[in-house]
Amino acid sequence: MKQDIHPDYHMIKVVMNDGTNYMTRSTWGSEGDTMNLDIDPTTHPAWTGGNQHLVDRGGRVSRFKKKYEGLGI
Repeated sequence: MKQDIHPDYHMIKVVMNDGTNYMTRSTWGSEGDTMNLDIDPTTHPAWTGGNQHLVDRGGRVSRFKKKYEGLGI
């Protein structure tokens, strides 16, 4: 293997929004640094099932509906 091409993995502390924290190995920062998360699995809609809105300003969905509006489906 080539020397000096691999990243430096070290232990950091990750603090989530609710105050929970854990230690993990990372290439971020330096040994002993603390990463405070702005978005984490306890608050982000992708993990919590938050509302999603389809925004279509005259795009594909509108053209599709207009094309098939007479079928009564």
